[in-house]
Amino acid sequence: MNSNKIDVVALGELLIDFTEYGKSSQGNKLFEANPGGAPCNVLAMLQKLNKSTAFIGKIGDDQFGRMLCETISSLGIGADGLVFDSKIPTTLAFVGKNAEGDREFSFYRNPGADMMLNKDEIKEEIISNAKIFHFGTLSMTHESVREATLSAIKIAKENGAIISLDPNLRELLWDSLDDAKKQMKEALKYCDVLKISDNEIEFLTGVSDFDEGVNIIRKDYNIPLICVTMGKEGSIAYYKDIKVVADGFYQENVVDTTGAGDTFCGCVLSYICEKGLNDLSADMLSEMITFANAAASLVTTKAGAIKSMPELSDIQLLIDKNRR
Repeated sequence: MNSNKIDVVALGELLIDFTEYGKSSQGNKLFEANPGGAPCNVLAMLQKLNKSTAFIGKIGDDQFGRMLCETISSLGIGADGLVFDSKIPTTLAFVGKNAEGDREFSFYRNPGADMMLNKDEIKEEIISNAKIFHFGTLSMTHESVREATLSAIKIAKENGAIISLDPNLRELLWDSLDDAKKQMKEALKYCDVLKISDNEIEFLTGVSDFDEGVNIIRKDYNIPLICVTMGKEGSIAYYKDIKVVADGFYQENVVDTTGAGDTFCGCVLSYICEKGLNDLSADMLSEMITFANAAASLVTTKAGAIKSMPELSDIQLLIDKNRR
């Protein structure tokens, strides 16, 4: 691990998640404006674990953009790489539930400020100071931000950073699923740490068996650490010839699952910041994803993500309680 100054730098979307919050006296749905966006959710968890972070992205010069800037700055996330767009509004997402109880997204991003970031707005000195550079494929949905993302990855690689990827598939935000798969595969070329969900494994590889899916990915890409998340069922870590499975932590009072995967990812990256990516043992991997599973379960007990990340003490308490 290099000795650069910022533990994790992330690039991507910063937006408002409007989460269902009951009904008004007239019977209308109420929504709470929660700061969100997967890459910044990851950084919010890292801040809880006392890691230094910085964010690169674009928001609108509007009330929501200013709210987001104030939010991440108050958490200690470096905001020098944040750009305001005077013409395009901040991206919005409405998060509801369908008849089966699963999350249902409605995005207002046609266009949204996050997709307008261009490579000339990237502050190279922020990325060159990163130990880990993290991104997702939502910053590859459109040409300008895709070019900016690939430029940032190149800078990070040249400066010895570990590259972390969460594909974070949101089908509605792509012109076609063929393009989504193409860009996901492009992103995998640069990846050292991959956090991927069960449905994304199947989307990318065409198989539902995790071992088979990971082997397909490994055949084409040299990725040292792959973590597969399975929601409340837990997660699996694949590292060299080691496979470790850790059960999830059951929560009776689930409020909102938004950000659970990002919380998991933040915990994994925190561990890699401390231990590096070389010579991880089965016990270390088990410790890492057990902790990440616990944190991910706790964030589901509150609405939103960025402001709902669990405290280190609460995560450890949950782990200790489940060991008894």
